[in-house]
Amino acid sequence: MTLYVHRYGPPAPAQLLAVHGLTGHGQRWQTLATRYLPEFAVAAPDLIGHGRSSWAAPWTLDANVEALAALVDTDGGGPVVVAAHSFGGAVALALAAARPDLVSGLVLLDPAVGLDGEWMREIADDMFASPDYTDRAEARAEKVSGSWGEVDPAELDRELDEHLISLPNGRSGWRISIPAMMSYWSELARPVTIPRDGTPTTLIRATRTDPPYVTDELTAALDTALGSDLTVLQWDCDHMVGQAKPAETAAVIREHLERR
Repeated sequence: MTLYVHRYGPPAPAQLLAVHGLTGHGQRWQTLATRYLPEFAVAAPDLIGHGRSSWAAPWTLDANVEALAALVDTDGGGPVVVAAHSFGGAVALALAAARPDLVSGLVLLDPAVGLDGEWMREIADDMFASPDYTDRAEARAEKVSGSWGEVDPAELDRELDEHLISLPNGRSGWRISIPAMMSYWSELARPVTIPRDGTPTTLIRATRTDPPYVTDELTAALDTALGSDLTVLQWDCDHMVGQAKPAETAAVIREHLERR
């Protein structure tokens, strides 16, 4: 398989496919899965160019959709609920549109979809100019001053333990392919992909993210396509929704799993 998959819950085909965001990794779902949803089988892959998965090109939404579809098909457990954060939300929407037979419901955590191209260029430029850190303390400080500021410190320590590595230049950096990240920032400026009518979808918008990742255009497009199958929630938190509000996030996911 192209993807390295973190598994949680009983040894059974996945009921929940958990998809991380850009520069992330599948182990970010560990606490939510083991503490709040322990009875469900969870597959949380590292996306292409991330973590322990293949870093080989192509670095596209389509390549990740193909890899996730292969994962679910191979598992053989039928359609899954997909919980997805940020860039993972773009991947999840594309998966649901391409393979509706594999997706029984979507939980989109502050999804980053159809974003402004100039904004994406600025983010890519910043990452390209400063892709690493002096040490662990500097990496941690950047997280705390950003969207991880309201996340439990122990959760942040687990993030650093899994995802921060020593680089050949003597500095520290995330376990990611920088060229892949450059490509993915561009992918986030692609038009919104909408799943078929009848896909139960919960969209959670983090109200402290400025500028917002969830655009009015995305919400309107989903509302037009899904109608009563769409639920939109506004949560008072920053972008790392699943880490900032794990109990609340798990409760929403559980609702989808119990009607799967």
